[in-house]
Amino acid sequence: MTTPLATSVSQAATPVAQALPFASYVKARQPVLLRTARSLTANPSDAEDLLQTALAKTYLAWGRIADHRAVDGYVRRALLNTRTSQWRKRRVDEFVCDELPEPEPVAGADDPAERQALHDAMWRAITRLPARQRAMVVLRYYEDLSEAQTAEVLGVSVGTVKSAVSRALAKLREDPELVLVR
Repeated sequence: MTTPLATSVSQAATPVAQALPFASYVKARQPVLLRTARSLTANPSDAEDLLQTALAKTYLAWGRIADHRAVDGYVRRALLNTRTSQWRKRRVDEFVCDELPEPEPVAGADDPAERQALHDAMWRAITRLPARQRAMVVLRYYEDLSEAQTAEVLGVSVGTVKSAVSRALAKLREDPELVLVR
């Protein structure tokens, strides 16, 4: 997906002039964007860092973005690209522990604690999906984007979204932690 850019220096806003619309955009859209960032990472603190990095990149390009209706797509793309870059650079750390944690109880329908356990199990299963499938599932079902919108955000075809989401859902159906819940 390409974002229309300003074609001349005169179209770019000054830093002071661009700060006000950007600040109001961030204030209005931060909860939704943070939810997207949390969907891409396992740790809420990492999600906040990811969102800040993506917003910093967006701020630098704010004056060049001609169509401000496309900013959500620009920020989502910045989130995905930043997360992919982080994933590629990450180190694998292993932590040794003396005891294994207790197994999660089987989730039920009425108890709020059991519903939360099911929710947590679902997120753990989603985080085990490959990054591309996870991004498509999050955009498709948590962000409630259509297949066409998801394809546009990710810069792929609608058929790619359909097949990748289908494979991701098949993996989720076969996830051992979620099979116990049924």
